[in-house]
Amino acid sequence: MELTKLFTMQKSLDTYIQDQHGLAASQLFEDKLLALLVELSELANETRCFKFWSTKGPSERAVILEEYVDSIHFLLSLGIVKDLTSFSDWTISGTDDTLTALFIRTHGAVLAFGEQRDMDSYVELWTQYGLLAGKLGFTPDEIMASYLEKNEKNYERQKSGY
Repeated sequence: MELTKLFTMQKSLDTYIQDQHGLAASQLFEDKLLALLVELSELANETRCFKFWSTKGPSERAVILEEYVDSIHFLLSLGIVKDLTSFSDWTISGTDDTLTALFIRTHGAVLAFGEQRDMDSYVELWTQYGLLAGKLGFTPDEIMASYLEKNEKNYERQKSGY
């Protein structure tokens, strides 16, 4: 999946938010990293993959996709802050791993990127998100459409004082 358009759109949204709130991108790395961890956890919660004690199934696919795309916003934003936008060819692939194992590995990849803040750890983070997308059955077209929709919603939220 080609990410150049998404990086451009995310940079515009980030700039809009930063201007509205008088913030500098360089001051937001750790906040965005924590936001990514929270969004990843919200995604895991909607899949309910780890809730062995419960018989309730996962949320609707559309809800899970929206949570997935919330993470994509922060993944892109972190890459923008660290000037890693030359990474643009993202692969969504399958795996035999469980969702729980993928969430744990992806959490680890987020934390590793937070420490290393380099292209290798950024690519690894995207690799883990690609495995999650594959396991959840999301296609590049679905992710793109959902990102576009959520991006517009984020602008609307900012304009209404969210």
